[in-house]
Amino acid sequence: MQVILLEKIENVGSLGDLVDVKSGFARNFLLPQGKAEMATKDNVEAFQQRRAELEKQQAEALSAAQARASKLEGTKVTITSRSGTEGKLFGSVGTEEIRAAIEAAGTAVEKKEIRLPDGPLRIVGEHPVSLHLHSDVDVEVMVDVVGEDSD
Repeated sequence: MQVILLEKIENVGSLGDLVDVKSGFARNFLLPQGKAEMATKDNVEAFQQRRAELEKQQAEALSAAQARASKLEGTKVTITSRSGTEGKLFGSVGTEEIRAAIEAAGTAVEKKEIRLPDGPLRIVGEHPVSLHLHSDVDVEVMVDVVGEDSD
């Protein structure tokens, strides 16, 4: 299925590209979220009329993400969780706990922006956590998990 991208999509293309994607990806993700339009002749002409407006919106989103990244650069947050004597946590520290700690430090982030490629944090210590703020902007923050002994 051929679509016109209305914004940059990682591993697919950038604004204005005519790309062939699987029909399920287009029907279930790109089209409902407003990230693409069907590549009909009328839609291509309408896109050319709106291209400057869409490029301006994308540039504003990129600059906002870069501003947030500069605020988050070098941020270190501490999360306390119950742990055993060997430093293993009872449970884990996931994206929701990390989001709450970063927001308590003063910058708003969404849960979906937090990337934990190895899954939730399960041991005490410092862990680098990547935040994906925009398709071109990634920033790393340090999450210090402190164990709280259980009696």
